Amino acid sequence: MHVLLSGIVGSTAYGLAHAGSDLDRLGVFAAPTEHFHGLHRPAESQVSTAPDHTLHEAAKWCRLALSCNPTAAELVWLPADLYETRTELGDELIGIRRSFLSARATRNSYLGYATQQFRKLAARDTSEEQTRARAAKHARHLIRLVLQGVTLHETGSLEIRLADPDRVRELGERYADRPELARSLLADAEYRFSRPGVLPATPDEAPAEAWLQRVRAAHLAVAV
Repeated sequence: MHVLLSGIVGSTAYGLAHAGSDLDRLGVFAAPTEHFHGLHRPAESQVSTAPDHTLHEAAKWCRLALSCNPTAAELVWLPADLYETRTELGDELIGIRRSFLSARATRNSYLGYATQQFRKLAARDTSEEQTRARAAKHARHLIRLVLQGVTLHETGSLEIRLADPDRVRELGERYADRPELARSLLADAEYRFSRPGVLPATPDEAPAEAWLQRVRAAHLAVAV
């Protein structure tokens, strides 16, 4: 396994980490090309929990990014100081990051995941105090997904570090106690997503295909 690009993601990257927060890492790796030629294809992901570290094989990461998966996409938009591994092919991937974007996929992914977080909030039994911290976390994710998704739709850039993390925390606490307050945030996001943005209707798959071909060529062991 050859790691091409990896970095620190999640709450640390967003500016929402606190003293007890986990440190989440995400990366892209290339399996040896010859491993694709046998009966069994190589594993597409490697996940560990101590510490939390997720690595996606190059082709899988590209598929996730083309669907504008929020978790996968943030890897190529991190601030420079959060990268821990950057190879030449990793830098090339960062260079083509905008080609993965599309309007419909961005709306479906970011608004869809935010709506899932709202449903988790709405289903919470407010009489159970032990779920309070989890509810606040769901609320923060909801707010962060809306902010990032709308900004991406309107500007074509994914802002990883939140401009006002304290405001996000404060809203998260309010939404945890009164989930119905989040409805207006979701409604505003739906309205803004309904307006024309800067993203193309469909992603440009050609740069990803060319990059994957370079990855496979670079990791092909040639017998001599």
